[in-house]
Amino acid sequence: MKKLNKESYTMRTMREWLLFILDLVIVAVCFLGSAVLSQLYILNHPAIEETIIRDIFIALPVVVACFFASFWIFRVPKVVWRYARGRDYLRIIGATIVAITAFAIIDQTALHLIAKPGEGIPISPGISEKVKAYPVYILTAFTSVSALFITRFVYEFLYSKAKDKVQPKIRKRTLIIGAGYTAHTILEEISRQASIYEPICLLDDDPDKLGRIINEVPVVGTTAQIATVVQKYNISNIIFAIPSIDEEARKRILTECNATNCQVKVLPYMSEMIDNVNLTKQMRDINIADLLGRQQVSFGDVGIAGYIFDKVVMITGGGGSIGSELCRQIAKYKPRRIVIIEIYENCAYAIQQELLRTYGKDYPVFVEIVSITDYDMMEVIFQQYRPQIIFHAAAHKHVPLMETNPEEAVKNNVFGTRNVVKLADKYNVKKFIMVSTDKAVNPTNVMGATKRCCEEIIQAMSQSGTKTEFAAVRFGNVLGSNGSVIPLFKEQIAAGGPVTVTHKDIIRFFMTIPEAVSLVMQAGVFAKGGEIFVLDMGEQVKIVHLAENLIRMMGYEPYKDIDIVFTGLRPGEKLYEEMLMNSEGLAKTDNNKIFIGKQVELDVEEFNKQLDKMYDIVFTNDKQAIVDQLKVLVPTFTHDSANMDKMMQTIQFLRKEKQSQ
Repeated sequence: MKKLNKESYTMRTMREWLLFILDLVIVAVCFLGSAVLSQLYILNHPAIEETIIRDIFIALPVVVACFFASFWIFRVPKVVWRYARGRDYLRIIGATIVAITAFAIIDQTALHLIAKPGEGIPISPGISEKVKAYPVYILTAFTSVSALFITRFVYEFLYSKAKDKVQPKIRKRTLIIGAGYTAHTILEEISRQASIYEPICLLDDDPDKLGRIINEVPVVGTTAQIATVVQKYNISNIIFAIPSIDEEARKRILTECNATNCQVKVLPYMSEMIDNVNLTKQMRDINIADLLGRQQVSFGDVGIAGYIFDKVVMITGGGGSIGSELCRQIAKYKPRRIVIIEIYENCAYAIQQELLRTYGKDYPVFVEIVSITDYDMMEVIFQQYRPQIIFHAAAHKHVPLMETNPEEAVKNNVFGTRNVVKLADKYNVKKFIMVSTDKAVNPTNVMGATKRCCEEIIQAMSQSGTKTEFAAVRFGNVLGSNGSVIPLFKEQIAAGGPVTVTHKDIIRFFMTIPEAVSLVMQAGVFAKGGEIFVLDMGEQVKIVHLAENLIRMMGYEPYKDIDIVFTGLRPGEKLYEEMLMNSEGLAKTDNNKIFIGKQVELDVEEFNKQLDKMYDIVFTNDKQAIVDQLKVLVPTFTHDSANMDKMMQTIQFLRKEKQSQ
């Protein structure tokens, strides 16, 4: 939460005290009036004696002091009255009762201790017997509460009138999905502020609410009528206000809302809401993650601080989409220092500067521009920083590019990983967590095969008796990450289309960047050595549906404003991805969304022998030999020969062109 600056804090304090003083003046007037009226009309005294007037004014400071203390205890001055609810008005009633009771006790005690029979009490803080105090107590309480309520109602009326004068000239005709407590709160907030939203109607699937009115806004139908209601009432804006709905219904309703081409605002899930923050401020635009049909998985932070706090943490590939988010999340747990290993200096500089802005110029974040394939330079860095925790996110991940450049995929992914693994073992790193992919399961492309080989490297090391706790984390496509389909689709839509999808039936698992990073960090808690952690990611999503929803989110109609064309599967691409191999089983963890794939026993000696053979092959840049050796290292790797034929044709074409020159 942002801190108030000094000027804002001073103004707010002055406003609170002015309103508090006004309340005490009102109470004082009510007391004086009640005392006078009780004598003239309730007790039928023809006139008020001078001694009675004196005693009333002697008692006045005590009354004010009692109300001051009671209002302060009940925090009446702290209430923001334009947002007040019933319990805030009950606060006034309770404070008044306590104040009057306290005054009555003081008054009666003073009367019995000091008074002489039949005389007034010149030195008493109370009211003399002649005033007959009990009617005054009751009348003061009643008139004070009434007057304080009236001032609040007048204030709210004047505020609403002033707000109407500054109301935006153009307001958005708004449909609210949901007619429960959340919708009621949103309507109240909209009614009390200069809002661009003009609530027209509500929809709710509860039959008892149909035809009812909430804050002057009618419930006109169910969520099955979204498209009809939008057209009938000329709606331009939709607010989704059912934070506790189940995931499948949420996906259905938001998909229908998105199909209307209205601007859609959503509230987060109930578990993600922020206390004491207006709901209208928590609303955000619908995003593609809302249409996945599941709540973002929250892994919590139990145990994470225990292995991050005051440790030297190294992140390879720390400038990438996953690596930079790892830096952000790790920084919250106060490591001794963060060491970012990155080959691309621009993104490394960006996350370094972000951390320095967030945590101060002296925050211990260090950037080393180096390739993980350079063993000697990496060892110098290990000697310098002595990392205790490593998150290994550096890798070539682009499937089609790695198909045509298998030598680079192997050099970077396989032998870069082996370098970092060897150094982690040599320098007694406590934990080593590698970012893997679902494409490593029964791979059909070079990138997936190299990542499976990386998993085998850490499992082989774990089986060799290392002290380092090695583990891999396997998940699907990450929404918004570098190289993912979302940025590509957005660029294509912005350019007027078409949006290119490789196949109408292609499906993928999806997760958000925060989910991916949470999984990686939580895996560090469970890691004991050699595990492959798998996330329960729900159902796979059709890429074509993702494209259609994104087109609608950007204000266009699929196939009408922006076309979608199918280009055919790319080299090495599957129609669907898997999270486990047939030889792997699932074991549970303490988190019901994270599972552990059973380790596949390796012949470590033979595996390392074949890995050394690959090292000799890869620097010959013989693409066919590299792919063939990958099949030896990863027995589940099945490579389409057509992909290799295309590569060889490209190479031959380039050779002929060079010879002709």
